[in-house]
Amino acid sequence: MKEIVIKTRNLTKKYKDSIVLNNVNLDIKRGEIYGLVGKNGAGKTTLIRMLSGLSFPTNGEIELFNGFGENGLNKARRRIGVIIETPCFFPYLSARKNLEYYKIQRGIDDEEVVKNTLKFIGLEDTGNKKFKNFSLGMKQRLGLGLAIMSNPDLLILDEPINGLDPAGIVEIREILLRLNKEKNVTIIISSHILSELEQLTTQYGFINKGELIEQISAKKLEEKLKSCIVIKVDNVEKATAIIENQLGCKDYEVLNDKNIRLMQLVDKPEMIAQALVMSGIKLYSLNQNGLNLEDYFMNLIGGNKNA
Repeated sequence: MKEIVIKTRNLTKKYKDSIVLNNVNLDIKRGEIYGLVGKNGAGKTTLIRMLSGLSFPTNGEIELFNGFGENGLNKARRRIGVIIETPCFFPYLSARKNLEYYKIQRGIDDEEVVKNTLKFIGLEDTGNKKFKNFSLGMKQRLGLGLAIMSNPDLLILDEPINGLDPAGIVEIREILLRLNKEKNVTIIISSHILSELEQLTTQYGFINKGELIEQISAKKLEEKLKSCIVIKVDNVEKATAIIENQLGCKDYEVLNDKNIRLMQLVDKPEMIAQALVMSGIKLYSLNQNGLNLEDYFMNLIGGNKNA
């Protein structure tokens, strides 16, 4: 059984009378790429800041690498690399000089670490080019290099591909996949680019209004996103009774107080519609398609794409 790298229990953060994070219970195992999905303001960055030690919980507990309490967490956090905001680099220094500065500051003894890091992130040939002249993608890669220079076991990233062009996104994705596969680095990544998370993530955590509303593996989510029928009705309880008893469908899911997703009878939408309407249920819509991650998330929180 894989080691639990992060465990939180009833993790809560309040600012005055506002609850930003409410009773969050996380379990993240070694080697996972854990995608945090949520709208802006949902609590993702607050959660990441608390895991990183940049903010402190109002209530609840955090356990990292089996370490807990102030001393245990401080020791465990030496094994973490973090990017929450753009790291501060000297604009008139090269990539090499910037990393050499941080190497000395952090007391890293490995004489080859800067060379190896630059090679790993693909910036070994930038020579004396100054940081201020870097593209956004190069700056993001150097920030990632700084985060991994101490060979962390856990990497925590908040919106690492925000603002990047497609080529820059691919570069960051490839580096993260290499870190995960070659060095078994556990990664937590928050991003609003859900299509990109789908290409990285092995486990998802969906956050809405400060609450972790679902944790699900990428494999199970993929099964849920397969071809299905989503119906919108006026009475979910009555509709599910008809779906089960009259249509014999057991593989369905109530998404919210109006919507139901059926994974059976996908090729018989007219039968579903007829059974519901003949039973006096108002059928507002019936859509036959597969879902993407964005659709799934919006259904999960009971919203729509314009919410």
